[in-house]
Amino acid sequence: MIEVEPERFEEMVRSALDGLPADLGQILSNVAVTVDLHGGRPGLLGLYQGIPLTRRTSSYAGVMPDRITIYRRAICARCSTEEEVVEQVRRTVIHEVGHHFGIGDARLREFGW
Repeated sequence: MIEVEPERFEEMVRSALDGLPADLGQILSNVAVTVDLHGGRPGLLGLYQGIPLTRRTSSYAGVMPDRITIYRRAICARCSTEEEVVEQVRRTVIHEVGHHFGIGDARLREFGW
């Protein structure tokens, strides 16, 4: 386990989001990405909560933003170096963004995420 300061971890999440292909970033719709610095369920690195883009209909309006939460403590517990944390944050962000686009866990595993 490595301890990464909250500010540094948040910077890693921002960098992972900034590293998404520009065309994907432009179609992220009504989603907020947050960092949980202290909690989370053991082993849960990230969580997508919302209505995936593939399930939104023409009546989709007036709803709270979807939420992607990235769990610092769980990711740090899995890693032993800061470089590992950077890579795990990137993988977790991509995985949860995949859920926003309607891609399920099985398909994400096929893609290596």
